[in-house]
Amino acid sequence: MDRQQDNGRFISNEDGNGDGFFDLWPTSFLHRKLENTAAANETLLGFILQQEKNRQDMTVDYLSDNLFAHSAPAIDWLKQCINKTVADYLKKLPINYDIKWSVQGWANINRHGDYHSLHNHPHSYLSGTYYIKVPDARGGSRSDLNPGAISFFDPRPQANLTAIMGDGQIDPEFRIQPEPGLMLLWPSFLHHLVHPNLSDDIRVSVSYNVLLKDVQRYLPHN
Repeated sequence: MDRQQDNGRFISNEDGNGDGFFDLWPTSFLHRKLENTAAANETLLGFILQQEKNRQDMTVDYLSDNLFAHSAPAIDWLKQCINKTVADYLKKLPINYDIKWSVQGWANINRHGDYHSLHNHPHSYLSGTYYIKVPDARGGSRSDLNPGAISFFDPRPQANLTAIMGDGQIDPEFRIQPEPGLMLLWPSFLHHLVHPNLSDDIRVSVSYNVLLKDVQRYLPHN
């Protein structure tokens, strides 16, 4: 038998490389700590708090304004960091052809008790968050609370039900405790949520979507 079919994907045995382990249906996630961000974060925080005075609903009404359409040095810096992160992500996949994209972003201000329920980001290819101000997450009355953390979930429902000890699929949740200067990037289809902020201090971040230009050019031919 020259070829094996695996749910529509063909694995060739003709060159002798058809045996062994394969990582099927990968989900690449990028976690990157930017260096020397204190000054930029302070400027971004002031800009966002000023914007909030004019748009009280900007955290939830994220489509009505693109943060990166504003002209300011700190905004331009953040956009450059995001574009570099996206380019590195695409290179890792690897995608070896030219892709053009735009970035649409919005600020999130979470005060005491604020959270984001389970969701994903439709109509975009990649999504991410950059963290500007993160309050101390320690404390709380219960050990199962994860104040201010962000959780991502395995896109394969119930994939962990047959997992045994040592199986990497046993935990369907991937949780991160953010810190200022942290940049995250993931496929937009991943469901995620943000745990409540239990601090009296605000939690400020910028979320963004990566929108592909001329999408028809990138669609598979098969």
